[in-house]
Amino acid sequence: MLKIAIPNKGRLSEKIYDLLNKAGLNLDSKDERELSVTTSDGKFSVIFVRTQDIPRFLDAKAADIGFTGLDIVEEEGVEVDVVKQFSFGKCDMVVAVKEKDSYQTSQDLPEHFNIATSFPNIAKRHFEKIGKTVNIIEISGAVEITPSLGLSDVVVDITSTGTTLKQNGLRIIDKILSSSTVLIARKNLSEEKTKKLDSFLVAINSVLDAREKKYLMAHVPKNNLDKIKEILPGLSSPTLTTLYGDNENVVIHVVINKNEVFESIEKLKTLGGKGILILSVDQMVR
Repeated sequence: MLKIAIPNKGRLSEKIYDLLNKAGLNLDSKDERELSVTTSDGKFSVIFVRTQDIPRFLDAKAADIGFTGLDIVEEEGVEVDVVKQFSFGKCDMVVAVKEKDSYQTSQDLPEHFNIATSFPNIAKRHFEKIGKTVNIIEISGAVEITPSLGLSDVVVDITSTGTTLKQNGLRIIDKILSSSTVLIARKNLSEEKTKKLDSFLVAINSVLDAREKKYLMAHVPKNNLDKIKEILPGLSSPTLTTLYGDNENVVIHVVINKNEVFESIEKLKTLGGKGILILSVDQMVR
């Protein structure tokens, strides 16, 4: 059984749980009181834990793979393999100071100052690298309010848009790292679990690839097939099926990019395309 750790709550938890279901794990509706759930075929077990704890669960062999943020992986410093990076959960780890301060980069900061952060290890490494001596004040939340309360001079925090920092009178002077959701695996998985992970990745990728595609069907004239193939090449070549009692037209089946639907329909209509259908694609294995 492959044990998968995912965040126990929040939008990221819901997004990942939905992704797992669409990938074919067929999990029951999530109950916030549940700590784990096993798929009906017994191949996968999903455990729900705090996002921050997921790397440590892998390190302790309580889970085999897990979904968390790259920033969490960097902060915990646990040796794991990052097997996939996703396009959601994006944020930046930044250094911010009071708007009125004159500092432009981390190098401009004085030799000694107080930093408030939820990421003490990342902050320490960053400032040690540039030769600054800092007093780190570890805060579990609401880091951005600490300068106005006189608790810190600088904050190191994650942000998606920078809006919350601005609302609290702070200005970004450096970016330490860019983060997004990642799938991590513990070191030294068995051969059997490595095979299951490979199959799991195929299923996950099939869902993610499908989100950017649409399935197009249409009746088209045979004499325009070469031109149609030029504008709608599909994954390799369009699929054709015959129409009963019609020797002049065929049905074309093709996968197209989601952002090319309108353009494809217009081009197809100019080549005699009729009865055009656009369908959603749930999964797509290349």
